[in-house]
Amino acid sequence: MSKEPTKPSESLVQELLTERRELKVALERLRLELTDLRSASGGPDPRVSDLTAEVERLRYQVAHARAEAGLLREERDELRKGVERALEQIARK
Repeated sequence: MSKEPTKPSESLVQELLTERRELKVALERLRLELTDLRSASGGPDPRVSDLTAEVERLRYQVAHARAEAGLLREERDELRKGVERALEQIARK
């Protein structure tokens, strides 16, 4: 009594062929999406140039503020010396 190998049913074959077709479609969609994503992200972010310009502008402002603060310190010191001299002159009289 030899048994013949059982053949898969026609419905199983059809299911597998349908699943294969669906997977091929899904794979092609993912490939297209990947291509789109790669092309979209291929270049530098456009915000980088705007942010770089903003950083440069802020650096200039900081340098300007530091220079102004230095001048104000010098002016303060000169005024302080002037007040001290005036007080000394008042005390001598």
